[in-house]
Amino acid sequence: MRFIQVFGAGLLCVLPLSQSVSGESGISPRDWPSWRGPTSNGVAPKEARPPLKWDDNTNILWKVELPGPGSATPIVIGDQVIVLTATKTDKLAKPEELPPRDTRFETKTKAPDRFYHFEVQSFARETGKRLWTRSVKQAVPHEGHHATHSYAGGSPATDGTRIYASFGSFGVYALDLSGKILWSRDLGHLHTRLGWGEAVTPVVSGDSVVLNWDQEADSSLIVLDAATGKTRWEAKRNEKSTWCTPLIVKHKDQSQVIVNGTNRVRSYDLADGKLVWEVEGMTANPIPSPVAEAGVVYVMSGYRGSSAMAISLDAMGNAENKVLWKHAKGTPYVPSPLLYDGKLYFTHVNSTMLSILDARSGKPLLEGERLSGVSSFYSSPALANNRIYMVDRNGTTLVLSAEGKPKILATNRLSDRVDASPAISGDILFLRGEKYLHAIAQKKD
Repeated sequence: MRFIQVFGAGLLCVLPLSQSVSGESGISPRDWPSWRGPTSNGVAPKEARPPLKWDDNTNILWKVELPGPGSATPIVIGDQVIVLTATKTDKLAKPEELPPRDTRFETKTKAPDRFYHFEVQSFARETGKRLWTRSVKQAVPHEGHHATHSYAGGSPATDGTRIYASFGSFGVYALDLSGKILWSRDLGHLHTRLGWGEAVTPVVSGDSVVLNWDQEADSSLIVLDAATGKTRWEAKRNEKSTWCTPLIVKHKDQSQVIVNGTNRVRSYDLADGKLVWEVEGMTANPIPSPVAEAGVVYVMSGYRGSSAMAISLDAMGNAENKVLWKHAKGTPYVPSPLLYDGKLYFTHVNSTMLSILDARSGKPLLEGERLSGVSSFYSSPALANNRIYMVDRNGTTLVLSAEGKPKILATNRLSDRVDASPAISGDILFLRGEKYLHAIAQKKD
């Protein structure tokens, strides 16, 4: 979900912290180190040149079968593509092996009675050869998940030295690039709204790993030491379940951790967890992650209402007077917005209705334009080579021009459902489907 408003002159240029330190951390321009890429806004480096057209038989560099569905976006580090999976086994739990069920919370899902394998998998970027698989946990989940969800909902992240994988209730792990587990943390069970399931995606910045631990009770923001996994700080949050990934930006001399929320959108100091600013929040069930540039952060949500805001990163305390603009129409529910060239691109709820806002003013540049040839979206849009890639839940990707009013340049169909967001590495587009991991690249003559 996203929100919007207007600002004045004198803005400081701000980049997500993950990008500002990437040169030091071993992240190259060809890497896709987190689910929204090196700039945390869905934009690939300028060197990226993924293909314009493909289908099941055209421009498929390789595809490999995955053991189970998931919406965790792949990441790319060096010559490895990293994917998380959670697979149901045939092993039935004995009564004493079943986890306790917390009866405090209403649920609309049924907890399973079988064990699941939670795994981190590595594939060769160029060939799809399986390099290694690390089983980090075998457990019986304490709650179910939404029919469109899975137990592999949180995407991995890397700083170029370690891979960080979060399975939420089933552990947080750091692995080296060969798949060796360096540390693990059990942070306890999450209890999500109506038992819809979890999606805790770690965010890495310097020596910190940030985790949004929002749930129906006892929500918090947790920061772990990247080298050891020890807790650096924990900030309690007056929120219920959210599924948004925090955004870290460096503004002036301070690194801010910005987290979406129903009650409040909040910024925390990365150094110590102290609250920097807060402002009245979003709609219920916030899922979209914030994006930022030029000293302004943009936040959205779109479940049972529409809300978007632009907030100056100069804010302190109550940030109401630093809200630059607001927008209350056509904001997304599951997908996060794309921020590129001073424009915010997003869809209404999960539908095919595309809107574009001028990031400076919040003025609509395009409002509720229906995209043809696609169904609903869970995946967030990505951009490379001045083209926008939007993948629907049926595996169809629209490629749009990012100049002026978007034009459909190509409609590409795969025979695989896709909820995960695209990952772009140089000339290759990676799509994690329900059945396969697809590597898509222009075939060379």
